[in-house]
Order: sequence, then C-alpha cells, then structure tokens
Amino acid sequence: MKLNLFSSLILLLCLNLTSCQENKNKIQRTIPIEVLKDKIAGGWAGKMIGVSYGVPTEFVAHGFTLEDSIKWTPSQTNLALLEDDIYVQLTFMMTMDQYGMDAPAKKFQELFAKSGYKLWHANVQARKNYFDSIFPPQSGSPEYNAHADDIDFQIEADYIGLMCPGMPQTATKMAQKIGHIMNYGDGVYGGNFVAALYSEAYFENDILKVVEHALKSLPQESEYAKIISDAILLHGHYPKDWRAAWKELEKKWASIDICGAGSSYNIDAKLNGAYIVFGLLYGEGDPLKTMEISTRCGQDSDCNPSSALGVLGVLKGFSAFPKEYRKQVEYLGDSLFINTDYSFKKTITKTIDYVKQITIQEGGQATEQLITINPQAPKAGIAESSFPNLIFDRRVTPFEKGGWAFKGKWETKFKSDTIPQSRFSANAGDEATFTFEGTGVSIAGNWDRNAGKADIYVDGQFKRTIDCYFNFSHQSPGNTSIFMITQLPQGKHILKVVVKNEKRAEAEGSTIYLSEAVVFKTGPKIADNFKFTFQY
Repeated sequence: MKLNLFSSLILLLCLNLTSCQENKNKIQRTIPIEVLKDKIAGGWAGKMIGVSYGVPTEFVAHGFTLEDSIKWTPSQTNLALLEDDIYVQLTFMMTMDQYGMDAPAKKFQELFAKSGYKLWHANVQARKNYFDSIFPPQSGSPEYNAHADDIDFQIEADYIGLMCPGMPQTATKMAQKIGHIMNYGDGVYGGNFVAALYSEAYFENDILKVVEHALKSLPQESEYAKIISDAILLHGHYPKDWRAAWKELEKKWASIDICGAGSSYNIDAKLNGAYIVFGLLYGEGDPLKTMEISTRCGQDSDCNPSSALGVLGVLKGFSAFPKEYRKQVEYLGDSLFINTDYSFKKTITKTIDYVKQITIQEGGQATEQLITINPQAPKAGIAESSFPNLIFDRRVTPFEKGGWAFKGKWETKFKSDTIPQSRFSANAGDEATFTFEGTGVSIAGNWDRNAGKADIYVDGQFKRTIDCYFNFSHQSPGNTSIFMITQLPQGKHILKVVVKNEKRAEAEGSTIYLSEAVVFKTGPKIADNFKFTFQY
C-alpha cells in the first residue's frame, strides 16, 4: 500500500498517540485511599508486632539457629513503644514535619542526636559525631564511624519505603541522604533494600518477585546484593528447608562483620538482611511463620522479624493480620512511642500525607479517594564499599603481650577485684603506642562524662584529635572504637595516643581510657571464593 507524505505523517502521529496512551495506561497505577491506609497500617503494625516477638531473643543465637521455644503473646506488642526500630525513624518523620521533606541531612542528624532515647552502634556514633561537629555524609563514613556496615539504617528505613509506593527510585534517593547520617556502603544498602521491599510490596502479591525487584535497587557488585542473591538461590534449592539454606549461607558469609570481628556476634546489615529475606520467602505469606523463621535465624533477631513482617503487612494489609494481632495494635493506637510525638494512629495519618506529597512531586495525582502513581523501575544507587577486602586478624588488650607500650602515669581500671578492664590516664603528654602488622586497626576505649581529648598519630604523622566525652541519654559506652584507620599499606605500623589533659566545658574530667586494639589485614574473604555444596 502506498501512502503520500501527508497521510504518512497523520498515520505516524496516530500511532504515537496510541502508543503514548497505551504506555500511560500501562505505566500509571492507582490505589484507593482505603486500600493504601490498610497497607500502611499493615506495615507499621508489622514492625510493632515483629519487634516485640523477637525482643527476648535478640543476640541470644549467633552462629547457630534458635531452637528454644519462643514464648510470645500479642499483648507483648506494647514493647514496640520502647524500640529503636521504630522511634528513630519517627524522629526522622518529625524532622520532615518541622523542616520539610527536603530538609538537609544535617537537620535529620540534629533531631535524632538531641533526642532523649538511647542509641547503639552506628547510630550512637552518629549522635556523638553531631556533637563533635562531624556531619553527613562524613558522620557515617568509615573514617568517622567504625560501625559503617552495621544494621542501624536497615532497621529504621521502613518509613521511606512506606512513603514511596511503587517508587523505588525515589526511595533510593531518600535512603542515600538519610543512610549516610550513620552508615556507608553496605550499611546504607541495608536501608535502601528494606525501603525498596516496602515500595515494591504495594503492587505485587508474589513475595519472591518483591525481593527480586528490591534487589535491583542495589549495586550488583556490592556484597549486600551478593548475599541477597545467595539467599534467593538457596531458597530455590532448599524450598522447604530453611535450616539447610541457613547452614550454607552461614559457611559463606558469617565472618563478614567488622564490628564483631573475631567472634560469632554479627550485627552487619548484610547477614541480617538475608535473614529478613529467609523470613519472607520461607514464611510463605503466613505472619507467624514469617516472624518465627526470621527470629530463629538468630543474631539481631528482633529487628529482622520486624522488617520482614512490616513488608508482609504492606503486601497483605492490616486487615489480613490475625484478629488478636490487630486488636492489640489498635488498643495501643494512641500510645506514644518513646521520646516522639507519634502514635500508631498518627503514624498512619502522617505516612498517608507524605505518600500524597511524594506522589504529586513525582508526577502522579492524589485525591481524597484515590492515589495515581507513576511507578518507577528500580535503579541502583551509588556504588561504595566501607571496608574493601578488610579481614580480621587479632585482638590485643593493654594487659597482654603483643604490641602495647605505655609512657607516663597510666593506671588500671578493673571490672572486678582481679579482672582488668582498661588502662587510663589524664596526664598531659602520657603516651600509649600500639605496634602491629597489617593494614588497619581500631582502638577501643570508653566514652564517658569524665573523658577528654587525645592526639592520634599513625607512623609518626598526626591524624586528628579525638574527644571521648559522652553524656547523652544516660549512656557511657565502654570498649567502643575511639579511633579507626584502614587501607594502610601492608606492613608494620605504629599508632600513638597522646593524652592532652584537655576537655570540653561540660566534661567532668579529661581522662583517656584504652581497652583493646583490633588488628585487620587485607586479602580475599571466605565469600570471595566460596562454592556451595550443591550444583547450581
């Protein structure tokens, strides 16, 4: 058939219009407000129920699965009001309430640093960094946070995914900003992955597809993406035996933790993220089974079922939870989470408000009855690694041979009458040196209200002044990393701590405490060359 030029142009225009309309119909997704509310309520309720389910087992099992009876009743859900899995991210929502969704990361760090609740690991370091004038993204970087790969952001990124139904790119963008307050690399990816799970769960009923789509929001070369891929692979090979899958995963990945290096304790985001996936995949949509498996995998076994059940809550909705679960959550509906002005009911309302704002911001529409979303294909964030090729070598206390030397009037603090805890001094000029072979070292000591400042030198070069003062939320962290350096050239190195006898105005003293040195080397990790025992 022959067409003249005008006819050809008309036909081409019609085809383009038809194609655009088809793409629009295919791309846009709608969700009634009542369905949205049910899913959001399911997400937050899942967080509450899951964390309360696992609280008694937290870090009871590390290096083995929890086989003891789990004694839990829905009435224990009130424990969630006191849990960092929820109150930290509610503080981030409070920051958005006060300063807007686009508030700078420093403002989010400020409000959570000044909050009255307790924090741990990467979070407590980020709090201290704020008061030491170390702000995002440096506050989460390995240079200033030895917990960069820890689970912290992973357990508090749920709100991001809940606010971004079908919009994983937007969730990733938000996660990159907030995650670098306290984490870096795989620590940020943990929160990114959890947020993506929630985002994908709004419009997908197949749990495996939710996990697979969320995985695409991570750089595929990251260790986090690799362990999640392994979890999916293992589930495919052992579809009815999560313990067999767990054993295989443990052999390959258990030794990855930097924070708990040299022990079976593992608070790394990656391994615990895989336990979330095990709960989702092997739970097969059953709330109790999902919680139980994530919990029995061990390690951070309150956080993992909390995330898993939260995602399932979005996928199925609050109305699909057992009646006894719903009843207890509704009973707590107006109770405030500690040190926040948020209750369960308010959390749902505010999350809906932010969904509407983000939907409109991303080109969709929001009315009182319906949300129309322009869904996004998942897209990986920036590739980064906290501790590339870093491997644990040894731990050395100041009371054993192996590298420590002291100059000046250092004294000993005891745990008990006979067990020493740390060496300490407040005398200006007193020195402690640690000589080691390797590529990195973390020096541990105490943060306290009577602690002060010291200068750190590595191989004769001044690195920076550290300040060990800490007096927030009635916490005084002991045996915590006060300085860490990695990526040194392989060989012999000397780290020196010089007491300054200086302190900030509010400190009650200027003491420096030293309790341990953790030495690292560089090389291939077990996971790098590991092959599973089955054919794949």
